[in-house]
Amino acid sequence: MSSDRSSNVMQGALLIVAAMSLIGLIDNFVRYVAEEGGLWQFHLTRSIIACPLVVCFCLIRRKNLFPKRLWAVALRSALMSMALLIYFGSITLMPIAEAGATLFSSPIFVLIFSVLLLGIRVDFWRILAVAIGFIGMLLILKPDPANLNAFTLLPFLAGLLYALGQLTTRHLCADESTFLLLLGFFVALGIFGLLGTVLFTFVSIPESWVTTAPFFFTGWVSPTERFLFWTFVQAIGSLFAVSGLVRGYQVAEPTYIAVFEYSFLIFAGFWAWILWRELPDPIGFLGIFGIVVAGIIIALRSKKSSLETKSASSS
Repeated sequence: MSSDRSSNVMQGALLIVAAMSLIGLIDNFVRYVAEEGGLWQFHLTRSIIACPLVVCFCLIRRKNLFPKRLWAVALRSALMSMALLIYFGSITLMPIAEAGATLFSSPIFVLIFSVLLLGIRVDFWRILAVAIGFIGMLLILKPDPANLNAFTLLPFLAGLLYALGQLTTRHLCADESTFLLLLGFFVALGIFGLLGTVLFTFVSIPESWVTTAPFFFTGWVSPTERFLFWTFVQAIGSLFAVSGLVRGYQVAEPTYIAVFEYSFLIFAGFWAWILWRELPDPIGFLGIFGIVVAGIIIALRSKKSSLETKSASSS
């Protein structure tokens, strides 16, 4: 690896880690939001704050805001926003490190969908990674057949939807503006937030559901100063973090730096312990470790395949 490429990889890795450290902190603030309002109102408010800022930035920097494939951008936005809605809903149901680990199981689902939908052939190591990651998810979710319900599978669904969103980004939105995709994501979050707020405000929900997941099933609540403050902090922090991620992937090859995203689990767990004195149990830690190992194996094997393909095409 040349010195210039090494420098780019180091810069990209530092940007990714910095972004993940910020996300790991601000995602813990959702607990404060949950004490004052509901999930859907939170995302509606967050989008109202974030969308004008993204639009203003794009107008000032003369970034393109017109999609080449509107339907593809809309599909990608819907998938990614649904994944993040479920992830944020799960934060109040389990330790944040465990909720984050299920979201970061997406490389496993990307690999599975790539085989089933795109006919991509995989080697033994990536098959082993899928098995390790699946066991890790089971250790985190601890599904009890006697108490199995939809809430048990919500984090699992977040990783699956996030993987579909990543595949859509890669194969249908690769030539779209990064900031357009960011805007589409926040617009979709706002739409889902509005629909969910209206639904759970006017539709009666079984009391057992509300007791199990109050943050998820709360409708409109008159916003308090505390709700608005923490939502604003989360929105602004998200914009800075995503900007760091975008820049990181611009300066370095994604196959070299993607594994640094797993630093989120360290930062999220650290801040959860500082703020809430909350840590996963030993089985949960083992499950997180399994998912991280699976993701690293997939990333390394993908990098090797990419290098082999480039070498073959240049020879």
